[in-house]
Amino acid sequence: MREQIMGLITPAMSIVFVAVFVVMWWRGKMGAYVLGFALAYVFFALGFASTHLFNTGSPYVFHVTQFFYTLSVATGVWALTSRAGQPPYLGVLLVIYGLSATTLAVAVLTSNDITSRLIIVNVGYGSMYIVCVMSLLGAQRREAIDKLIIATHSLVAAQFMIRPVLTLLIEQGIAADVYRESVYYSVLNLALAFISLMSAMVLIGACVYDQIKQVREQADLDGLTGLRTRRAFEQDVVAAMERAKQECVPISLVVADIDHFKAVNDVWGHQIGDRAIAQFGEIIKRTVRDCDIAGRIGGEEFCILAWNCQEEAAVTMADRIRVNFAKTAIDGMPEDHRLTASFGAAGRGQGEGYGKLFARTDAALYRAKADGRNRTVRDEDGSKRAVVTPIKAESDRRREARG
Repeated sequence: MREQIMGLITPAMSIVFVAVFVVMWWRGKMGAYVLGFALAYVFFALGFASTHLFNTGSPYVFHVTQFFYTLSVATGVWALTSRAGQPPYLGVLLVIYGLSATTLAVAVLTSNDITSRLIIVNVGYGSMYIVCVMSLLGAQRREAIDKLIIATHSLVAAQFMIRPVLTLLIEQGIAADVYRESVYYSVLNLALAFISLMSAMVLIGACVYDQIKQVREQADLDGLTGLRTRRAFEQDVVAAMERAKQECVPISLVVADIDHFKAVNDVWGHQIGDRAIAQFGEIIKRTVRDCDIAGRIGGEEFCILAWNCQEEAAVTMADRIRVNFAKTAIDGMPEDHRLTASFGAAGRGQGEGYGKLFARTDAALYRAKADGRNRTVRDEDGSKRAVVTPIKAESDRRREARG
């Protein structure tokens, strides 16, 4: 009776954790990885319940429990790596499962002693968690909670490798039909209860951290474009420039301004002007990389910090945004009318701070406007400049054609 009660505690805890993760996902509008955590605990509970309720003397029970436990591990690995933006290597996990299942089938057919079965399945689970940890270690940025996740799952992987061997050294052989009366099974109940509780607390903490971070990031985003506000942009840029200095990474700055924007508001109204700003911001988001930092720093003025990027490459990126914007129709404006934008670009000089770099880039932008707008001007060491030949907006070409 005591073993039965102990055996039901872990699945009951798992169901509670499932409910917690589902509520956090639903109420917090969080990513699908949170549902992945919940599903992993569903499979975990099914695997544990199978071992506890089914006849362990059956040749199929270990295959059933291995199947559910593997689904639990694989789903958890997918959720963890999705959260970190890393590949889950599901193909590798499938290979590990295939090898473990095949070896387990041989062990079941050749012996009634379950020692080899326990080592096979546990080594398989441990190997899967090692794959997970290796993938998480490849993430570029790791906060304290990410390091805790890596440490926790490293311990989980280690215990899968070590626990069966140590326990079976004491217990020696275990017959399949008396498995639930063994010392190993008692140790397993305690170990799995502790592991599930520890992992759940870390994962719930990660979800809470992500939710707080999401709220903060939303407060730092411009409501019209989804880019950073000026305050958030400058904070992130200052931090990125300090990191670039320490890592000796080249960075460049791009400043952009929509041409004749006051006339847009005066002629077509502020609502159309807002649509133009939103469209320009969308083009910037589609063009910049994840490692770049983009923000709306004024009414129609935008700024981009290009990470690990020389000045020439920043000019190319800016011109790509410029050309795309000049071809984009703005909802509410005449079909034959297109807006344009001007750009300034500059690479960071030796020991240069954000203020000086922004001043040089802004000066290049003003030269672009003085030279006729709808162009990208670069600042070379504060003295030289190169102008990229502009593409005329459709409306300008039509006006010239009419004479």
